[in-house]
Amino acid sequence: MEGTNHMPHIIIEYTDNIKDEIQIDGLLRKVNDVLISYPSIFPIGGIRSRAIELKHYRVADGTEDDAFVHAILKIGAGRQDSDKTKVCDHLFETMESHLASLFSKRYLALSMELTEFSDFGTYKKNNIHNRYNK
Repeated sequence: MEGTNHMPHIIIEYTDNIKDEIQIDGLLRKVNDVLISYPSIFPIGGIRSRAIELKHYRVADGTEDDAFVHAILKIGAGRQDSDKTKVCDHLFETMESHLASLFSKRYLALSMELTEFSDFGTYKKNNIHNRYNK
């Protein structure tokens, strides 16, 4: 699969005012598990999940201790719309479920976007795939 644009990367940004409650390692494991559960859409060796804790941000008018979690799923072009919808729905439901208790006790905005890009201008080399293609 090297040289193709199959990799899914998911980046989760979250405000530092929820860092003690978000259980970010658990959330990353859950979103990775979602992506792994679609091996015909995403090769396991290309999956990357990461989180970025935001220290500088402003939410709404800034008068409250509002928080947000925003996920960006980056994939290469060429997948069926129905597959993209299925995966994105599953990811968003997983994030909603993980954050349900936090959502019930504070102001929190949750969002997710899908970014697709072509092979043009994309460079990568990955031998992790070899472990799964035996």
